[in-house]
Formats: sequence, structure tokens, C-alpha cells
Amino acid sequence: MTTTLTPPDTTVADEPAAGRAAWALVARREVVVKLTDRAFLLGTVFTVVVIAAFMGWQAWDAGRTTTYSVAATAADRSMAERLATDATGVDDTVAVEVTDAADPAAARALVREGDADAWLHRDGGTWVLTTDSEEEDALTGVTREVVRQAALEQQASDLGTTAEQLQAGSTVTTSLLTGDAERAGLASGIAFAFAFLFYIATLTFGITLANSVVEEKQSRIVEIIATSIPVRQLLVGKIIGNSALAIAQMVLFAAVGLVGLSLTPYSSFVTAVSGPVVWFLVFFVAGFVALAALWAVAGALASRTEEVQSTATPLTMLVMAVFFGSLFLDGAAKVVVSYLPPFSAVLMPTRLLEGTAQWWEALVALALLLVAAGAVVRVAERLYRRSLLQTGGKLSMRQAWSAPE
Repeated sequence: MTTTLTPPDTTVADEPAAGRAAWALVARREVVVKLTDRAFLLGTVFTVVVIAAFMGWQAWDAGRTTTYSVAATAADRSMAERLATDATGVDDTVAVEVTDAADPAAARALVREGDADAWLHRDGGTWVLTTDSEEEDALTGVTREVVRQAALEQQASDLGTTAEQLQAGSTVTTSLLTGDAERAGLASGIAFAFAFLFYIATLTFGITLANSVVEEKQSRIVEIIATSIPVRQLLVGKIIGNSALAIAQMVLFAAVGLVGLSLTPYSSFVTAVSGPVVWFLVFFVAGFVALAALWAVAGALASRTEEVQSTATPLTMLVMAVFFGSLFLDGAAKVVVSYLPPFSAVLMPTRLLEGTAQWWEALVALALLLVAAGAVVRVAERLYRRSLLQTGGKLSMRQAWSAPE
């Protein structure tokens, strides 16, 4: 049997005064509780450290030069020396040192014992790069280019021409209709970051908010709170408090990411990336507020903490759909869904980053998201207000919607 707990009547004169300050007090309490939560603080610091470490690794790896030792006998030394001279010009992360070998058996022994990374030798009319147990891809690529260029120069000399003339008209370059290869690769990584941060922040703060609501309901503290402040003000305070924390955390992560990006070889893209990052933060605000209201409803529908998992299942599935949709949608489907709330919170900033969306498209998607967020908050407010003081078991949304005030 479901019991309705009705708070004492509040005079019309008192409610506006209480309402004006109530939501701010609740929001402040939500912020203070979170900022004194050791798990929350450690999680935030850990994420910042991970972002900084990843950016640091990117900067270190991009500037790192790997030196390979290549064994060669006297007969093949000239090509090995050419490889050592030209390697950095082909790939600035690859350097080659030549190690002399008395004969093929000695060269094999150097590679087998780890004193040389590879053995460069000629077998008939083919150059062979022998390694021990696995191929060194970077060294192989550089060697192929150097040997090809040397062969072209020799053949051109025999024909009385130049290597450039022999290759005239045979070069194929690549280009993208939108942006360039480096930006496309960077966009892919940042798009994943957008989706991941939205997913983690929404679930982390959402589940915490739902548990907070049901704990207050289960311990009957909410009955005391409801005698002092309007229930809708309690909801507004919880949404604003948790949203402020989530937004502050996103701004912190974005700032650390942009500073880290400026220290990598992609530093020239910081300006181009900053705009989409700001758009992401704006979309995140609207999307998170709407979802926070629904998480509060998920907590209010439950009567015990064990029931939150059940009442929050539709929300969890929706957040997962946003995450995986932002990763796997492509083409026309991606364009269409980028206007659909709450998917637009991640997909539209991603399209701006990729250069496949114009600013006016972002404004249209943001307007639709704001309208949807407003409608969701209004519906959530009614569900929350009518289910918060209901005890006796878990409620469905239909029951909550038709429950008495």
C-alpha cells in the first residue's frame, strides 16, 4: 500500500520568501558535500593526472627518435651508409648506425645476440633487411624508401637522365575534402574524449544524485526538509548544485587537455580545437541539466537504495546509447542524429570539430536541445514532486504522474 506524506501547510506569504533562498541553500549543500567527498576529489585528481600524462606521453613520443643498429658486410656497406645518411630525411623519428660484420655469419650472430637490430644485405638483385623475431616497421619503411631512391638514381645515371625526370608524373598525393589528415586524426581522438567525458560525468553525477534523493527519502529526512522549503525548490537546488560541479569539472578537464595539446606536435590546432571545445561545454550544460532532472526522478521513484538500479535503467541505457552512437554513427545518420537531443550534446560539437557542420547548424541543434531540456525539466518536476513523499514501494512513472500533490 502506498502512503502519501503531506507536509504541513505553508502560508502564501512565507513560500515566496522561502523559495527565493531555498534552492541556493540546497545547491550550496550539494556542492559542499561533494567537495568534501574524498572519493570525488581523488577521482577528479586522478582524471586530471591521466589527461596530463597522456598529453605528456604524446609530446614525448612524437619527439622521440629511435636509433637502429644495422649490420652490413664490406660488400654492402655503401648502401648501409646511404641508409644511415638519409634515414632522418625520410622519417625524422628514425636514425641508423652502421655496424661492421666480417661476413654473413657474423652479421647473423650480431642480430641474433641483440648487438644489431637488423642486417642489410643483397640477395641476387634484391636487398634484404633481416631481423631476429619480428619486423621493425619504421626501419623497414625507411630502408625501402632509401633503397628505392638509390636504385632510381643508379638507373637514371645509366640512362643519362635524372631520378626526378624518371619519376615525373608518377607521384600520387592525397587530400581530404574537409580539413587535412592530421586534423582528421586529432578530431577522432577528441571526439572520443567528448563522448567519454559526457558518459562518465552523466553517470557519475547522475547516480550520485539519484542515491542522494532516495537516501533522504528512505531516512525520512525529506519529510523534515519538505516542511521548510517547497519540494520544487529542493529539486532545483539539487540540479543546479550537481550541474555546477559537473560543469566545473568539465572546464577543468578541457583546460588541462588544451594546455597539454599546446605542448604536442598538434599545437598548431589549439585555436581550431578551442571553438568546438567551447561548443561542447555549452551543449554539455543543456544536456546535463535535463538528464540531472531525470536522475532526480529516478531517485524519487524508488523507496530504497536497492531500487535505484531498476528506476535508473532507462536513463543508463540512454546515456550508453549517446556514447556508442557518437562513436559508431557515420554519414547521413550522424548528421540527422546530431540534431536530436540528447545525442546532439556530443555529436554536434564533434561535427564542428571535424568541419562537417556550420555554426548555424550548431545554433539550431542547441535551440532544439534547450527546448527539449525545458520540457524534460517541467515533466521531471511534476514526477519528482508527486513521488518524493510517496512511501510504501517503488513507483512507476505512470503512478507518479497521477499521484496526488
